[in-house]
Amino acid sequence: MLVHPWDAGLDDAEWQTWIADGHDFGQLSVNGLPGRPPMVVPTHFTCDGTHLLVHLAKPNPVWEAIEHDPNVVFTVIGDYAFIPGPWRAKPGIPPTDGVPTSYYAAVQFTCRADIVDDAEGKAELLRRQLAHFQPDGDHALVAVDQPPYGRMLSGIRGLRLEVNDVRAKFKYDDHKSVEYRATVADRLTERGQGLDVPTARQQLRRLDRIGPWKS
Repeated sequence: MLVHPWDAGLDDAEWQTWIADGHDFGQLSVNGLPGRPPMVVPTHFTCDGTHLLVHLAKPNPVWEAIEHDPNVVFTVIGDYAFIPGPWRAKPGIPPTDGVPTSYYAAVQFTCRADIVDDAEGKAELLRRQLAHFQPDGDHALVAVDQPPYGRMLSGIRGLRLEVNDVRAKFKYDDHKSVEYRATVADRLTERGQGLDVPTARQQLRRLDRIGPWKS
């Protein structure tokens, strides 16, 4: 992932806050077996200190590849929008000569995968995930000897992804003028399609922190 200086995370707290703000679905990328392409698995995840927690169905074909090479990448993408060329046209040139781009936030975790296969280990992983996704506790007890989860544990495997490196990118034209960025945020809010509104919020948040870009 190319990260220009103006796209980079401002500090660790920025990407950590962004992840904590409901960005808990991503893609697990695994090196393929010799002669085969890489494998990509979309999945929810939770953070546990320096680890990401994932569980997948036991028949998932990704397991053999992870056992062969446990070095993986987990990517989370959000708050994205297409920015049409006329919005980015420089003063004095025809709007149709403006060059379009994409805005987005992305966090990539480089990890080493540890497979969790014992029943109690899988139960504890599920308990931690449910504490995140159903914090009200409106679910049955996750225990190896009680239904409904106890009998289902044999059908899944868990993953503890030890995070070794994090690359964060917030691509919102932060190297352009304050006036331009504020105008685009207004246009995104007015357009209101897809993730336009959260994209505008990210652009304005970065604008408030950065102000005019200084190289």
